[in-house]
Amino acid sequence: MTDFVTHVRARLGDDREFVFVRDDGSPARLTFAELDRRARATAVWLAGRGLTDQPVLLLYPAGLEFTVAFLGCLYARVPAIPAPLPDAGAPHANRVRALMRDAGARLVLTDSAHAAELSGFSACVADPAVADPDAWTPPAMTAGTIAYLQYTSGSTSDPRGVEVSHGNLLHNLELFRLLARNTPVRRLAGWLPHYHDMGLVGLQLQALHAGADLVFMSPAAFVARPVRWLELISRYSADWTVSPDFGYAWCTRRVTDEQLAGLDLSTLTMALSGAEPIRAGTLAEFERRFAPAGFRPTTWNPGYGLAECTLMVTCVPQGQGVTVRRFDPSALERHRAVPLPEGTPLVACGPVSGLDLRIVDPDGFRPLADGEIGEIWVSGPSVALGYRGRPAETRATFRAGDSAQHGRWLRTGDLGFLLDGQLYVTGRIKDVIIINGRNLYPQDLEEAAARANPAAGRSAAFGVRRGDGGEHVVLVQEIRRGQPGDLGETADRVMDQVTREFGVPLSLMLVARGAVRQTTSGKLRRRHMRELFLSGTLTPLYAELEPALNDLLETVA
Repeated sequence: MTDFVTHVRARLGDDREFVFVRDDGSPARLTFAELDRRARATAVWLAGRGLTDQPVLLLYPAGLEFTVAFLGCLYARVPAIPAPLPDAGAPHANRVRALMRDAGARLVLTDSAHAAELSGFSACVADPAVADPDAWTPPAMTAGTIAYLQYTSGSTSDPRGVEVSHGNLLHNLELFRLLARNTPVRRLAGWLPHYHDMGLVGLQLQALHAGADLVFMSPAAFVARPVRWLELISRYSADWTVSPDFGYAWCTRRVTDEQLAGLDLSTLTMALSGAEPIRAGTLAEFERRFAPAGFRPTTWNPGYGLAECTLMVTCVPQGQGVTVRRFDPSALERHRAVPLPEGTPLVACGPVSGLDLRIVDPDGFRPLADGEIGEIWVSGPSVALGYRGRPAETRATFRAGDSAQHGRWLRTGDLGFLLDGQLYVTGRIKDVIIINGRNLYPQDLEEAAARANPAAGRSAAFGVRRGDGGEHVVLVQEIRRGQPGDLGETADRVMDQVTREFGVPLSLMLVARGAVRQTTSGKLRRRHMRELFLSGTLTPLYAELEPALNDLLETVA
């Protein structure tokens, strides 16, 4: 089979279903057969408006209507663009317009509840009831046909539309299937947004590809009451779930003893973690907290991926559990991975399977040996076609290396190393802070700050260029509302901890909860935070800044 639609339609029937659990706990259900019927009707509606091969923006709340619209686009050979519903206000409206302009989209599809407020974007409601599903004729599609556009999260740059083909999608979903070995997934449960690659591919499309049930909820409902996610797993006996590190950490912090007593996580055979740095502490704390509910250590499946490779690059197969190794921090600063029993813990993201992966010197493009840290390059059928309407960026990112000799390589922009057959990810090239020739990873500084002040919120570390040409470390740290203690004392504890561990001077700014920006998938937008800091637009509750930085900010002001 060369296209996703043909593959999915071979697995249709009334014995599998999508279940969306509303915020009040009531379920909405669609069997695979009903999804197919509504998707065919939507495809007839789209084709009747001459939208074949024309991208369409999908602005839907969490729920089954998005799934129907997305499948309808696939059935009509219309590249869908999943995106979050814009909040009220000009900045959000401008982002939608920019996205439509970048993709060349002329139409927005939404549900009836949001059609009026989105009328300024030519929004329509594609009602499957107004078209005849039996009038659908499958359009010609190949492995190279664009299936959808996945806009990147924008953690280090402006969002760009990744063109994902049917061949990319089928290959990447096959990698997911192979993770299960001889125990195919039966029912998935999750909360991730449908406009995020992990929620779209890892949950919704994986369920369709595998012929598995999917039970899901809105991200807002999860954030407000995280036990709801675990209750879905318990109530529906799910065997797979998918989440970034944030989701597991949020449950550990917020689920009460009383809530824990009502959970049964023993049916879980795979809990995938990815999309952002995987912290060994998060996995260990979740494991300890939910062991009484039946969660097993072998359930963990850490992985690494990105939208430019559809989703997954590497992942630990079912039943292997977590591999955490510790490395000499001073060697990591020199881009070498040297095991050290009391060193920095790093989580293995699984072996390479079904794709080619190499670690490359990002400056000289020289392949590196195991244990040497460099840029992660990937090649294979999961690597997407490129960025929509951006030929120069596509060449720079998707055409790395000598194509005649080595094929087409994707430059991920991420740093990591291979050791004993497993991939370890250490950070992003653009986030690394270089101090006197040392390479400092911002997440290490942020974790040290968290240890000094466990009651704090998110933090973002980045480098700022001083007047003498050297780089200086800045940490922006959230303070939770109602946190006890003097702000000056809190700042001293954080600065002492980071300075003691890393031996570098530090400027610190304490800010209100929510001030540290992140993407829709929970990735810190460190470069954006640096821009906000340098522009003087952050509002500090307390600050301890190097005099040169104070002078710089006063000049900006």
